[in-house]
Amino acid sequence: MDFKDQIAQLASRVEKMLPQIQTEEATKNALVMPFIQIMGYDVFNPFEVNPEFIADLGIKKGEKVDYAIMKDGEPTILIECKHHLENLDPHNSQLFRYFHTTKAKFGLLTNGLVYRFYTDLVEKNKMDSTPFFEFKLTEIKEAELAELKKFHKSYFDVENITNTASELKYLNELKTLLHQEIAEPSDSFITFFTKQIYPKVITAKVKEQFAPIIKRSFNQLISDAINERLKSALNQEKAKDVAEAAKIEEEIIAEPASGIITTEEEIEGFFIVKSILRESTDPKRITYRDALSYFAILLDDNNRKTICRLYLNSKKYLVILDDAKKEIKYEIQSLDDLYKYAGLLAEAVLKLEATKVK
Repeated sequence: MDFKDQIAQLASRVEKMLPQIQTEEATKNALVMPFIQIMGYDVFNPFEVNPEFIADLGIKKGEKVDYAIMKDGEPTILIECKHHLENLDPHNSQLFRYFHTTKAKFGLLTNGLVYRFYTDLVEKNKMDSTPFFEFKLTEIKEAELAELKKFHKSYFDVENITNTASELKYLNELKTLLHQEIAEPSDSFITFFTKQIYPKVITAKVKEQFAPIIKRSFNQLISDAINERLKSALNQEKAKDVAEAAKIEEEIIAEPASGIITTEEEIEGFFIVKSILRESTDPKRITYRDALSYFAILLDDNNRKTICRLYLNSKKYLVILDDAKKEIKYEIQSLDDLYKYAGLLAEAVLKLEATKVK
């Protein structure tokens, strides 16, 4: 299982476990320790993960941070944990106090769901007040996974992370700022854009007029961009289906004289079933074999893995095989009726997946 899959698996488990996690200690054990393990560190080896690490604060001795990731006998990442229901905002000052008393280069504040990484970009050996990298475990994005992977034991390089931390920090801050401005444009934001298109003096009344227009323009721009991405994805999917249909047509033309004729209606039925099952399994695994009396749709091109059969003569039937391989027939008036049996088709695939068939 690769890094991405491990994080996804932890995220799915976390959502199920939350109702049972009542304390900060439970948060550490159920959420944070598994995360540290996924990052490649042995939580049971104090030379790698030192729990209750002592970070003395001047005359105040015995102050402890929850975990310290160790390297060559020195802490490199200090981790402070809170209960998963706690807001992290009031707690970065605690990590801030620990940071300058150790040689750690990074601080991590987390409640098991939200993870905030800090370093000393503004003033050396003094932790910044804002994180340079933050993500929510249950909503982690591809770009965030790439940044998180840099902290994995196998790839951890202080210089490499430090070099990108500044850019990442300002990138995140700019994204937050733009999000706020698009949602509720500030006076300076409105003035800046109005100046680009309005030739006269910009009065308070003009800004009031342009505020909703600017807000609507950005929302429309984002909507258009999303629609273009969706359109592009759909076109790619359509191109794949057209190519597959062409391939099937070639196979039909090249069929030997066996008395079996695969009709356009049967091929259409195949594509409908394939479309219905797209969410249940990889479409590439769904194939067909034609017979004299029926048209079989299979999983993995294995005739022992029949998803369904289609009888498309004067009377039309969808057939599902029961556990004893006996046919259960459902009369259909047209191929469109296949959509009514989407649940049965999905259930048939699940049964085949659960049964070891050679």
